[in-house]
Amino acid sequence: MSIRPVKRIIEAKPTTEGAGVKLRRAFGFGDTDETDPFLLFDDFRNERPEDYQAGFPWHPHRGIETITYVLTGTVHHGDSLGNQGAMGAGDVQWMTAGSGILHQEMPEGDPSGRMHGFQLWANLPSSLKMTSPRYQDVLSKDVPEVTDDDGTMVRVICGEFWGKRGPVDGIAADPRYLDIWVPPGKRKTLPVEMGRRGFAYVFEGTGDFRDASAPFGVLTEKGGPDDEVLIRESTGNRSLVLFDSGDEVTVQAGEDGIRFLLVSGKPIEEPVAWYGPIVMNTRDELRQAVADLNNGTFIKER
Repeated sequence: MSIRPVKRIIEAKPTTEGAGVKLRRAFGFGDTDETDPFLLFDDFRNERPEDYQAGFPWHPHRGIETITYVLTGTVHHGDSLGNQGAMGAGDVQWMTAGSGILHQEMPEGDPSGRMHGFQLWANLPSSLKMTSPRYQDVLSKDVPEVTDDDGTMVRVICGEFWGKRGPVDGIAADPRYLDIWVPPGKRKTLPVEMGRRGFAYVFEGTGDFRDASAPFGVLTEKGGPDDEVLIRESTGNRSLVLFDSGDEVTVQAGEDGIRFLLVSGKPIEEPVAWYGPIVMNTRDELRQAVADLNNGTFIKER
């Protein structure tokens, strides 16, 4: 067994999407070498309704899969296939856009105004970019949970872990998507298969992700422009942890414990061509997608 060393830690950056939704982006719309098969990860946790209520009105997707995981509040959705519904706390929606779909996502906060959740984009290989669109809607009660002897709790959204299999299946990148809580002061080693690209995203508490020897925390600049000091800090809220190769990751929970997503998948290793929410392999394919949008032939199945 070999512990995956931490390659680097990135703090999710503020950005605005949709009709003015304020969120944090851990990665996206850039080089995918470190995250392949994953393209983008957004953290849309927000406490102010005015910062998210405008939502994500009708927009296209082609060539990717989107994974929405709601922690608090509700996301109302609809699409060009006639599907509509709502995702509540703990629910998951895995949408395969494939050949093309138009959809909208409109968030609604809980009684306290909180709207918390995440969206991950996964790439499709060239052989499946024009596959038929489909949804996998999963209720919170159908997501298996397992608790280890030391109190570590895991929700298995996709893939197999500790003898449980998540309800989402048939995904090209064969991903594993876990929501993990490690209690205060506990040190936990978790398997991540060799050959997969993986990352952790911390959203509660603090901790240190470790390699075989020493802790590795976030490298932070403090002080004014003339007296910067570089220090190590524990990895905390809204931190993306990118790992190098190995078959395990280890985390040491801080005094408040630590909760994070642990996501891994098989790299696709194909060219990536971006046009916002349309992701193909070549510029020519993007031009065709735009032409399809303009002439009304983007939706191949209704």
